[in-house]
Amino acid sequence: MLTAKDIMTTDVISVPPDMPVEKLAALFFEHKIGGAPVMEDGKLLGVVTESDLIDQNKNLHIPTVINILDAVFVLGNPNKMDQEFKKMAGRTVRDIFSRHSVTVSEDTPLNEMATLMAEKHVHTLPVVTAGRLVGVVGKSDLIKSIIMKR
Repeated sequence: MLTAKDIMTTDVISVPPDMPVEKLAALFFEHKIGGAPVMEDGKLLGVVTESDLIDQNKNLHIPTVINILDAVFVLGNPNKMDQEFKKMAGRTVRDIFSRHSVTVSEDTPLNEMATLMAEKHVHTLPVVTAGRLVGVVGKSDLIKSIIMKR
């Protein structure tokens, strides 16, 4: 069974949290990558992806409000609207990246990584060993693994 160590990219392109989103977009386009670990002082803070950039251009979802007997009820999560607005207005990676990144170890099996990507809706998995970033597994790495199996 293939593991993260077998398919991960070890020449990792990481980004600092203070990088402007315009430079991030250019980096993704130039290197043909869909995500990057966000690093500061050698510490993994999270992951920023193409989806985070795309979110900046989507319509803001305003929750439905119902007024019953002078009481106001908000349907949906008002905090989600606040988060969406902050992301849309973000100017740096710090404003848009996901802080709760899903990580794997070098010995994580391929099927477990595929399951994580599908269930958690993530496409970039930082590979961490002893608290240190050693690689990244992206969806293209999983697709390449299909070729490696044959």
